[in-house]
Amino acid sequence: MSALILALIAGAVVGLALGSLGGGGSVLAVPALIYLLGFTPAAATTASLIIVTATSLTALYAHARTGNVRWKAGALFAAAGLLPAAAAGAAASRLPQPVLTAAFAAIAVLAAVKMLRPSRTATGPAAGEARPARAAGTGAGLGALTGLLGVGGGFLTVPALVTVLAFEMQAAAGTSLLVISANSLASLATRGATTADVSWAVIAPFTGAAMLGAWDGKRLAAKVTGTLLQRTFAVVLLTVAAFMLVDALT
Repeated sequence: MSALILALIAGAVVGLALGSLGGGGSVLAVPALIYLLGFTPAAATTASLIIVTATSLTALYAHARTGNVRWKAGALFAAAGLLPAAAAGAAASRLPQPVLTAAFAAIAVLAAVKMLRPSRTATGPAAGEARPARAAGTGAGLGALTGLLGVGGGFLTVPALVTVLAFEMQAAAGTSLLVISANSLASLATRGATTADVSWAVIAPFTGAAMLGAWDGKRLAAKVTGTLLQRTFAVVLLTVAAFMLVDALT
């Protein structure tokens, strides 16, 4: 199968994940870039940020049209992660590739566990109100994760918004895309010199398919239960994580 077809298929899956779940695209994009398209881990994390930034902005627009984005709380959460994302992005190129691969696999396992746990639905007048200290601490940690591993962090942002800020699931998914977009842009800015090393002949169709998939994912989320989507995605994540851990240890 040609690289172009693989890029289009992988891009569509990434877009579906981001559009329907408000995260998870990057934990699929990085393994796809490494194992299907032959990128090195360092190049894959940079390419993933390009893909995730463009796709998240597209999905953010789709969710904003239906009122699923809490702009004030999301901006606070995202702002706390900007500097950590930039700093970690600058440090990522200095780490050995097996370390990056193993760390990414561990994060994928954590994401799967988060998605397999039942979501807590927000209730009461406090739902969606920002708790500045907790939001800032969580946002900073996710920002560092974005910069280091080239992930948007949405697969952890959604559970964090539900548990820390008491968002309902749909608002958490939409607001997560605002956080992902901000963190990815901050991290990508520190990798400007390395973007010339990625293959644009692969990244362009991958990104285009992901952006189209994001719109389909938004429509899918309205038709399929969130629990089914999360469980299916969790199984995929565990499979990817197992493969990457074996590769890192051999």
